[in-house]
This record gives sequence, C-alpha cells and structure tokens, in this order.
Amino acid sequence: MSHEERIVGGQSMLDQVEGAEKLFLAGRRSRGADLESAVKIFLEFLRGFESFEFTEPCVTVFGSARFDQDHEYCRLARKMGAALADAGYAVMTGGGPGIMEAANRGAKEAGGLSIGCNIRLPREQEPNAYLDRFIQLEHFFIRKVMLVKYSSAFVVMPGGFGTLDEAFEVATLIQTGKLERFPIVGMGLDFWTQLRKFARETMLESGVISEDDISFVHPVTSIAEALEVIRA
Repeated sequence: MSHEERIVGGQSMLDQVEGAEKLFLAGRRSRGADLESAVKIFLEFLRGFESFEFTEPCVTVFGSARFDQDHEYCRLARKMGAALADAGYAVMTGGGPGIMEAANRGAKEAGGLSIGCNIRLPREQEPNAYLDRFIQLEHFFIRKVMLVKYSSAFVVMPGGFGTLDEAFEVATLIQTGKLERFPIVGMGLDFWTQLRKFARETMLESGVISEDDISFVHPVTSIAEALEVIRA
C-alpha cells in the first residue's frame, strides 16, 4: 500500500495549502484573511479527530528525525516500540524518519498499532514506511495537540529543538494543570546530562521551577524501567 493510500482523512500533501502556517504567523492581516485561516485550522483539527479512532492505550515517542537507523538511539527506540506493543500499547510518533521511524518500526514488527502525525516541511518529510495509519498536517501546533491528546504516557528520546518543544509543552501542560499527570519518561540519559544539570542547578536554584516540577520527568536506564513507570 502506498503512502498516499495509507493517509487517513482523505487528504494528501498535494491537497494541502502551501505554507498555510507560515502565512498565518506572518503578522497582521485583514480580519477576513485570519477568519479564513481559522476555518482551515478548524478543519485540520476535525480531520485529525476523525482520523484517530482506536481503543488501545497509546504512548507517544518523541525524538530526532536526523539519526540513521543503525544509530544506537534508533536501535533503542526500535526496542522501545516493540516493548510497548508487546505490553498492549499503540505507539504514536511524529511519523517521520530517525527515532520516529525506529519506534514505529518496532511497534509494527511486534504486531502493535503504529501511528504517525506527519508534518509538511520545506524539506519535505515523508511519512516513514512503518505506519498502520497516519495523517499529514500543515500546522505544528495542531500536530502537537494530536501527539498529546491521544496518549497517556510520553517517551522522550534524544532530539533537537522540536523534541525539546514537544517535551516542554507536555511538562508545561502538566505543571499548569491542563493535562493529567501522565508520565514523561526520559531515555538516552547521556544525551540529556547538561540539560538535566541546567534544570536542577540553574532553573530550580533560581526558583523558576519547583522540586515537584523536576519530578515530572522520569529518567530511566532501561526499557524495563520505562515500562514500569508507564504502567504505574
């Protein structure tokens, strides 16, 4: 089955408006133009809600698109995806390459449900080949809603600005009471050493976060430990 045939919601990349999010965020526009964007945003949300109907509990895996599949973090993500599927969880990712592909692959190979929320980028990001269902999105903020809305736990693996954005968004939603206190599992601890040090030695000591905020993220050293946190 081709990527186009596996798109849920009946809309391919070619059907989407070129640069809709960039246009929307370009600055002051007419009221009519903003209302037109609002309608398109609503329709994209609606398409997402209609597309993702499943009964399995879901775990979202965040991570970089830039690692090759033979990288140690991708090998870890593939094992994590398989372990989640074996435990009865659907696995959702951003639908792209790298760690996302590895987690989806692990889930699919283990017979679990593999889901992706792909984003259209200037350097076109193709959905990976290990998705049972996926949706193409134009707006990053809608993608983040989809990645959070359907999951009851989150696995954060090494990544760049996008991964940090997603992880901090989840932490902020929990901190502010906008999201149930679902577990955030941190994997690949060697990658996060300096960030964890900054959070504790700078942010915590400065008083901009609390000790309780630090506890939102559960650093783990093994897949078994990650599953224990998620199940708990």
